[in-house]
Amino acid sequence: MVKETKFYDLLEVDSDASDVDLKKAYRKKALRLHPDKGGDPELFKEVTHAYEVLSDSQKRAIYDQRGEAGLSEQGGMGGMDAHDLFSQLFGGGGGFFGGPGGGQRSGPRKTKDLVHRVHVTLEDLYKGKTTKLALTRNIICVKCKGKGGKEGAVRTCTNCAGRGVKTILRQMGPMIQQIQSPCDECSGSGEMINPRDRCTNCKGKKVVPEKKILEVHIDKGMRNGQTVTFNGESDQAPGAESGDVVIVIEEKPHERFQRQDNDLITEVEIDLLTALGGGQFSIKHLDDRTLVVTLVQGEVIKDGDLKVIHGQGMPSLRHHEPGDLFVKLSVKFPEHIDPAVIPHLEQALPPRKTMDAIDKGAHVEEVVLAEPDQRRRPDTRDDAMDEDGDEPRVQCGNQ
Repeated sequence: MVKETKFYDLLEVDSDASDVDLKKAYRKKALRLHPDKGGDPELFKEVTHAYEVLSDSQKRAIYDQRGEAGLSEQGGMGGMDAHDLFSQLFGGGGGFFGGPGGGQRSGPRKTKDLVHRVHVTLEDLYKGKTTKLALTRNIICVKCKGKGGKEGAVRTCTNCAGRGVKTILRQMGPMIQQIQSPCDECSGSGEMINPRDRCTNCKGKKVVPEKKILEVHIDKGMRNGQTVTFNGESDQAPGAESGDVVIVIEEKPHERFQRQDNDLITEVEIDLLTALGGGQFSIKHLDDRTLVVTLVQGEVIKDGDLKVIHGQGMPSLRHHEPGDLFVKLSVKFPEHIDPAVIPHLEQALPPRKTMDAIDKGAHVEEVVLAEPDQRRRPDTRDDAMDEDGDEPRVQCGNQ
């Protein structure tokens, strides 16, 4: 019975998968996850290590019986480099091949993408904006044309055969462990060059830093987390395609509006007279327009009422069709009312609720309401709130 299934899960196969099934599964996932194709480097290493273990009958037997802990005890966790195993399995160089039987390479490796975050306001996302971004990237040295020195001065390191790493095989019982470390002769570069022959412009590094200004166009309706990609604007390197510069949009919190998809939510406070007898209030929009809202006389606005203004939300990204603006109304009560006007209120408002009947013979005592001491104010939150004490949120959708 298999103790652990992590390695099988990584390859997405059953624990009784054959060697052929393992190889097919690894090919499929490795081609998709390889860093040269923009995949996740760490996950690529994990999948490759899983295949290395399961494709070895001795390691697989240990893993099935005792899991990863058993491999560690046997000295079997160290293994071949992920790219080396990929090259051996698919034909050398870490290149990608079109079909199961090998064939045509898909092209040179790419440098890493550069990711930058741009913080924008809700106004920017409502109206659209063009902003400039300054970045520094490496470009191929024009003096040595990316060679690092004089013609013929750069040679392959004989100690590591140009790989930049050296491999040591260690026998541990029936298992052979492979340990890799950076080559100490070339400091992991895979090349050797006499200091006197190095390019004076790039100091033998083949690339030099360059400052570049990119114009980032933020379209109306873009959302938090969306990206703008500049193809081929990342670092340059000899023998490699330049990666991309990826701009990630990050929306700043807004003091008056909250965004929900293409809708906007705002809160407006009105006085008691406007809530009961009608009136007007205004909302300053994200493009500096002022929306004037009229409350019709006779419609009573209750504290917490939610209304909607159609077509005043955020523009959609593709067609710029606007969503809706939801308005949550809160009613501000006056601090004091002149007793002389109370009779007028009694005429305009529904009658008071009558006091509950008092049992005959009950002891009656009149008391006075006072303002509580702030330091002794009890927690009066609604029991209906969740256990974390979060405030209830308004759930809005298109109406």
